[in-house]
Amino acid sequence: MFDFAGQYEQLVNIVFLAVTGFIAWNGIRYRDDEGNTDFVRLLFGCIAAVFFCLVLFQDVLGVVRF
Repeated sequence: MFDFAGQYEQLVNIVFLAVTGFIAWNGIRYRDDEGNTDFVRLLFGCIAAVFFCLVLFQDVLGVVRF
């Protein structure tokens, strides 16, 4: 995904996975004090989860090509 990184591409992919994984986990699992979810957090959490899966399966594991 990050061709400009050169020899550090794997490290950049791992850092990207960590950040997007945290955003996805936080966005999808968030509940307020009353137990309600927030639509915007769910939306961005799902978008982050899609990018997480895309980078994981395509760039890191090399399982599929999108």
